[in-house]
Amino acid sequence: MILVLDVGNTDIVLGVYSGKELIDFWRISTDKNKTSDEYRILIYQFFQYNNLNVRDIEDVVIASVVPNIMYSLEKAIKGLFNIIPLIVGPGIKTGINIKYDDPAEVGADRIVNAIAAYEKYGGPLIIVDFGTATTFCVVSEKGEYLGGAIAPGIKISSDVLFEKAAKLPKIELVKPRKVIGKNTINSMQAGIIYGYAGLVEYIVKKMKAEIKDKSTKVIATGGFVTFVVNEAACIDIIDRFLSLEGLNIIYERNKDDRIR
Repeated sequence: MILVLDVGNTDIVLGVYSGKELIDFWRISTDKNKTSDEYRILIYQFFQYNNLNVRDIEDVVIASVVPNIMYSLEKAIKGLFNIIPLIVGPGIKTGINIKYDDPAEVGADRIVNAIAAYEKYGGPLIIVDFGTATTFCVVSEKGEYLGGAIAPGIKISSDVLFEKAAKLPKIELVKPRKVIGKNTINSMQAGIIYGYAGLVEYIVKKMKAEIKDKSTKVIATGGFVTFVVNEAACIDIIDRFLSLEGLNIIYERNKDDRIR
């Protein structure tokens, strides 16, 4: 079995794979102040609770967009599994041709999503990842990573409204029944939920026009996908485990080169 970790700015998603089968998965808050001991104990407790043995883990793969958490996380992995994890980054075999001005600028999360989406659904496709940021990634019919767009995430937008507008309250992210709100909370919820649905629809429309292929599949993923997906008619497939599957695929493409 292998352990995969997708480290985002809001959450860390962990998954245990046996071959291509996802055995179990967990989501924890990303905490830059946690020590390696705290992460080690937390991961160990997940294994204990789900009747998994840490000794059965043969390797560990991590994709991270949070550099200042990696020292503690890597130390925790080494202490618990006696494994130096494989980190997604330069020098790793991905099997995808990145057509970015500087390929090193593409976040590890966007790479693993693109790999998994193309492997599962073919191309061309657009991946919309609803995380701390909402990212749009375009993959060609040949499996080339063409680029994309980055917008503030839905939770960031909600939090900024509360923090920067003195009279606006902190709200729960739920879809209101109507877009015309009759109170401040419903009005904010309508603006955020329906506004993001419109943002997704418009960017996807423009991307399809640029690549001149209206048949392009649109795949949605990420921790905040449920808030918008039912309002964005352009989305064809919801795949909540896209990043974990991408990490598992990357492991398969690099395992023969691993030195433990």
